[in-house]
Amino acid sequence: MTILVTGGAGFIGGNLLSTLFDTYNGEIVCIDSLTYAADLSNVPQGVILYPFDISNKKEVFEVFAKHKPKYVFHLAAESHVDNSIKDCSPFIQSNIIGTVNLLNAALEYNVEKFMHISTDEVYGSIEEGSFTEDTIYDPRNPYSASKASSDHFVMAYHNTYGLPAIITNCSNNYGPRQNNEKMIPKIITNLLDDKKVPVYGKGEQIRDWLYVQDHCEALIKICNEGVIGEKYNLGGECEVRNIDLVKKIIGIMQKDESMIEFVEDRPGHDFRYSTDITKVKSTLGWSPRFTLDAAIIQTIEWYESNRNKSN
Repeated sequence: MTILVTGGAGFIGGNLLSTLFDTYNGEIVCIDSLTYAADLSNVPQGVILYPFDISNKKEVFEVFAKHKPKYVFHLAAESHVDNSIKDCSPFIQSNIIGTVNLLNAALEYNVEKFMHISTDEVYGSIEEGSFTEDTIYDPRNPYSASKASSDHFVMAYHNTYGLPAIITNCSNNYGPRQNNEKMIPKIITNLLDDKKVPVYGKGEQIRDWLYVQDHCEALIKICNEGVIGEKYNLGGECEVRNIDLVKKIIGIMQKDESMIEFVEDRPGHDFRYSTDITKVKSTLGWSPRFTLDAAIIQTIEWYESNRNKSN
């Protein structure tokens, strides 16, 4: 039996590939367009890699025809909000058209389970309470709009054609292998290079942080035990203001807070994300294993040991 992972040379996909490779004895196939955010070292030897963009319908169908995957973990996506604000075209191609190509191929070749990995950013911003699986979508930037669209297509294919799909919406991930355009690796790598750490506005935005290994374990559990046609929110139950997170990392790395540089806030910047994971905890028994304090130290140590692997 074959498992297909899209975006496996990226951050979450690479960590998922490593977890699957250590626990699964069957064939594993990866599709990744190998953009700037990818790293070939994230793909374990023995995984069959196809280096193309999922927006290429012909090549997507060729891979499905050859390998006939039973399980699909769809993680491939353009994901950097700032880039989407500058030019949303790549986000439409990968996140919407690419997803539809995969959905059509999954129908054609009788995929048994289609895991669509999405984000809590589709819900927008929330001042009080937490996002549940029933929260109305309210994307506030082109990236989250493209992800919301892909979520709707996945559920439409389930409702219309009976595609056996599950959607997961996760909070902010962190951990090894993440590109340094993202917040936590940018903080760490800037400090390693004795550069200022940029903080949007006053740094009062609040995020729920999920360690990537926790996320990967949740995805595998949901694939094995989750209910087809359902959505599951995933989070770390760890809400932190951006400025407090920056100061925490500065303290661990024994740097000075003078390294903080406040910069103009970006357009459409969501103030707070808060993800309610009651459903996955109560129905599947999953909850995050790693605390922020422990996982941040592991993350810093990885970047210290792999300076050349962060782009």
